[in-house]
Amino acid sequence: MKEFTAKVEGKEVAITHPDRVIWPELGITKWDYIGYLTTVAPYLLEHAKDRMLMIWRYPEGIGGRRIEERSVHGAPPDWVPRVMYNDKQRILLNDTATLVWLANWGAVELHVPFDTYYRKDYPTDLVLDLDPPDEHSFDLAAEVALRAKAVLDSLSLTSVPRTSGATGMQIYVPIEPAYRFEEARAVNRFLAEYLQQQLPAKVTLERVVRRRGNKLYVDYLQLWRGRTMPAPYAVRARQAATVATPVSWEEVERGIQPGDFTILTVPERVERLGDLFRAVTTEKHKYANRLDHIIQFVKGRT
Repeated sequence: MKEFTAKVEGKEVAITHPDRVIWPELGITKWDYIGYLTTVAPYLLEHAKDRMLMIWRYPEGIGGRRIEERSVHGAPPDWVPRVMYNDKQRILLNDTATLVWLANWGAVELHVPFDTYYRKDYPTDLVLDLDPPDEHSFDLAAEVALRAKAVLDSLSLTSVPRTSGATGMQIYVPIEPAYRFEEARAVNRFLAEYLQQQLPAKVTLERVVRRRGNKLYVDYLQLWRGRTMPAPYAVRARQAATVATPVSWEEVERGIQPGDFTILTVPERVERLGDLFRAVTTEKHKYANRLDHIIQFVKGRT
């Protein structure tokens, strides 16, 4: 396939090397990848918009160079939304045309921060990052996630699970962006410590990998300014082209594996189920007073 110009949302996007293979084991090309992104765009963009993007570019495919990008280089099209931050232009992933332009630029992994550019330092969610000891221990992540759900249910807080697209899971708790990172992380820490106390043989808060043994690491520290997570529905730079995929708690109970959710399977899934991550945006307003009480309790413990 020759290079060409695609029209996306009325904008012209140059597509170069559309036949370049990005995921060699599956034979997935850049054009295949762009097709995936346009399919999931309504869902991915809903959860990535207005956040300063961080990407990992793989210009030659996932077996080649990996380049981290946090700011604009060169001269992107005028229509690419961006915002100035620390004297650098940061890209906002707010529309499908920008998504396609990024894919053509070699952006394979799309990561977003916990806050929006217009409400800096105020995260929109609590996030527990569950990191199992190896790629064969996802069942442990599911077990700990279900225990975490029980704790959050007892606090009357909504929890939304998703796979990381790698080996673990994350649990999102939607909140109003009314609390600074320090307050949100304090609640994150309280939840992580409680899980470790409840499951001492299975859960650790040890940051040094070699000291964790066969325990699952609950990472409450990732929730911080400037740090990121893969955007929901974003593909990972792994041979199986796995996707960071929202799931239901019923699926977690039945048993799932990261390999169930790939660039090949997720399009049909979202068409059938819609956006299982929607509660993250629709239920934030319910918890303001409740979280105030939890934060006061946590502060009283220190």
